[in-house]
Amino acid sequence: MRIRSIRITPTVGLSLLLLCLLLTDAALAQDGEAGIREATTKLKRYFETAQTLLYAIGGVIGLIGAIKVYSKWSHGDNDTTKTAAAWFSACIFLVVVATVLKSFFGLN
Repeated sequence: MRIRSIRITPTVGLSLLLLCLLLTDAALAQDGEAGIREATTKLKRYFETAQTLLYAIGGVIGLIGAIKVYSKWSHGDNDTTKTAAAWFSACIFLVVVATVLKSFFGLN
């Protein structure tokens, strides 16, 4: 018995690949509204933890900033005010982002 080889040109191969992808996508598709509802539920469940994490990161950044500002101040650098403002602004930004996101997603 002789087996014949089949030649697949790049155009035919690409067409078969696209056909497989479209069939797979159609088989795995779900209702868009149900997906959004499920994502919203998961977001609400994990948001409190994420907000606490943002506050913790803000606290660590504040401590690092305080150490850096104290170091510059004790060495007599002239740009201590600018450095303090930058680190303080970073901490405030994290707290504001956590609060605004909570309000944006209606999780009051």
